[in-house]
Amino acid sequence: MRKKIVAGNWKMNKTASEAAALIQGIKKEVAGIAKVDVVVCPPFTDLKDAAAACAGSNVALGAQNVHWEASGAFTGEISAAMLKDLGVTYVIVGHSERRQYFGETDETVNKRTKAALAAGLTPIVCVGETLAERDGGMMEEVVVRQTKEGLSGLGDDLAKVVIAYEPVWAIGTGRTASPAQAQEVHALIRRTLAELSNGDVANSIRIQYGGSMKPENAGELMGQPDIDGGLIGGAALKAESFAAIIKAGV
Repeated sequence: MRKKIVAGNWKMNKTASEAAALIQGIKKEVAGIAKVDVVVCPPFTDLKDAAAACAGSNVALGAQNVHWEASGAFTGEISAAMLKDLGVTYVIVGHSERRQYFGETDETVNKRTKAALAAGLTPIVCVGETLAERDGGMMEEVVVRQTKEGLSGLGDDLAKVVIAYEPVWAIGTGRTASPAQAQEVHALIRRTLAELSNGDVANSIRIQYGGSMKPENAGELMGQPDIDGGLIGGAALKAESFAAIIKAGV
């Protein structure tokens, strides 16, 4: 039985003091919950204060990106060792916004994933098709390619990865993915993982849903056989709504 994992991607929101306050609120809401892994992923500038706020609680700290090199002339980038030193244990890799706005590719996703794993961080690797790709009948091609290329060459470390499926076509477009549609793609990802390793490893890997999960639909989505939690955007910015999603996974 795979343990559910719910991670909040705060994107470019919250100052350091606001982050600490939000985490205090989340801690009160989810205290004592052991059946779901809870992760918050604030901006880089918040990580030190967020780590202090998370200390001694059941809320783990994640980052929103990581560079593949250990150090060097990479202005604006952050290394895995820097994250580790701050108490980060998870890191989002290949988010659709990184792909859309900042030139992320399957190759760089793979390099970032390997760097995170080498440092002992758990990467949350994002895959998913755009509206044009969905309407063009390319969903399977895109999701399989992103999964295979993003996770290429991981060997035994593949079992340490978390996957997040983002139906980019259902985020901010007015269209929604039904639980059945979400389950279809999660099952496809799991079959693809089995091709990269074996059935036992594929069945152990947790696959989150990252398509506008809210308190109202979280229970039905996480009730699907291959949906193991959520990568939460807007609903993660309020302690009550984030906690309600977490509690739906208990």
